[in-house]
Amino acid sequence: MTTHPFATESSRRRRAVLVMTAALILIAAVCVISINTGHIRLSPAVVAKTLFGLGTDREELILFEFRLPRIVISILVGAALAVSGCILQGITRNALADPGILGINAGAGLMVMFFVAYGSTSTLSTLFMLPVFALLGAGGAAALIFALAYRRHDGVSPTGLVLTGIAVALGLNAAIIVLTLRLSPEQYQFAATWMAGTIWGTNWKFVLAMLPWVAVLLPYALLKARTLNVMNLGEQTSAGLGVPVQRERFKLLAVAVGLAGSSVAVAGGIAFVGLIGPHLARRLVGPQHHYLLPASALLGGLLLVTADTVSRLLAHPTEIPTGIVVAVIGAPYFIYLLMKTRD
Repeated sequence: MTTHPFATESSRRRRAVLVMTAALILIAAVCVISINTGHIRLSPAVVAKTLFGLGTDREELILFEFRLPRIVISILVGAALAVSGCILQGITRNALADPGILGINAGAGLMVMFFVAYGSTSTLSTLFMLPVFALLGAGGAAALIFALAYRRHDGVSPTGLVLTGIAVALGLNAAIIVLTLRLSPEQYQFAATWMAGTIWGTNWKFVLAMLPWVAVLLPYALLKARTLNVMNLGEQTSAGLGVPVQRERFKLLAVAVGLAGSSVAVAGGIAFVGLIGPHLARRLVGPQHHYLLPASALLGGLLLVTADTVSRLLAHPTEIPTGIVVAVIGAPYFIYLLMKTRD
């Protein structure tokens, strides 16, 4: 008996659709829990009533001005970081690549600290400039890391890239700490909160600042799924199949840097989402990027909105920085992957 040539692809597609549907349902469920988490409880009935304009002024203020923007930011940042990590893992063929681990987030953070120290976040125009500054820092850090890790005859090795990224991240984080010494008490409080990784942009202005980056870069990344699939075959094979490897790698690196930089601008130094999201997606839907990229985005959004909700539940009425919750999960997983890679 012969197997239909499209049977395998069809089963992969069904599996990917099931995984992404399940992720969407889980995101919706966590959002309901997140809306009802805080000093003031909002039951699902009250939320539904408020959404239809039948709530009190207080309920509308809590729902529309505080909780919904925070949830949307969490999902956008999680999706952006996960796709950024997925792209970095694809173009470097390195399972440990992540914008936080490689120091790209630290570069973006340094520029954000400069912006906070010498600028303002009180107007809409300056909020739109914040991701631009973060992008410049992330791009500079990425260029420095790849330049230091590059070897003339061997290119960029996976282990060398990770070690260089960690070293550069340490240096950039040290520069951030030095810069915080020049901040006012109010600015320093923000800096300390940012470095711990907190969804601090909890109003619609921050959503508007980040949304254009995600709306442009995520679809572009999906359009490059076939290119990433070919690049996974190796540089020589990719060139033989007609892919301009260096040019495409630069374009995809720019997308990864843009997604990471815009995320840092509104959520601070959150690491490991770009590592865990793609790895979970790869286990569930396989290595094909036309399934892997959207699955990574959904799982990254699910991971971060869950971590943000847990951060508020564990220490109620205060909250733990979201980055710490993610790190508790991500650090052991990173060590496991590092040991597995060495083997």
